[in-house]
Amino acid sequence: MKIKRTYITMSKVIIKSFAELEQMIGKELGISEYHEFTQEQINLFADATIDHQWIHIDVDKAKAESPFGNTIAHGYLTLSILPYLWNQIVDVQNLKLQVNYGIEKLKFNQPVLVNNKVRLHAKVINAVNLRGVTRANIGVKLEIEGNKKPAYEGEIVFLYHFID
Repeated sequence: MKIKRTYITMSKVIIKSFAELEQMIGKELGISEYHEFTQEQINLFADATIDHQWIHIDVDKAKAESPFGNTIAHGYLTLSILPYLWNQIVDVQNLKLQVNYGIEKLKFNQPVLVNNKVRLHAKVINAVNLRGVTRANIGVKLEIEGNKKPAYEGEIVFLYHFID
């Protein structure tokens, strides 16, 4: 399978320390490029997760019976591209380790139909120094091109181990 990748052309926000991250609290970090969900990508995700619900993979049935008129991407597929989109917005440097720590206050608002394009908006909600480890809460919103309502909104939580 060949996934079409679009690389960001704008400059990324560079963060090298807890102090720099802390200065970003309450600020918008940026917006990623658009990513299009193809039926092939949805099918591969269905295979990888053993989630073959017809609303995701049966194009004919979805067009005839789905309230959305087409197949839709798995909600967890739309979440799984967060690191890819996040890395288009921010370059966190000077790290020993980065850990995906959690997702908070997440709400799916709108399904992402096959061939929809989405992009990520990111904002620093909070950054706390936990004895040398930084916990960063990042507000995320996955915008669907042409829709007023986002696919989802919530907070992702990273642990950053900055090099001293």
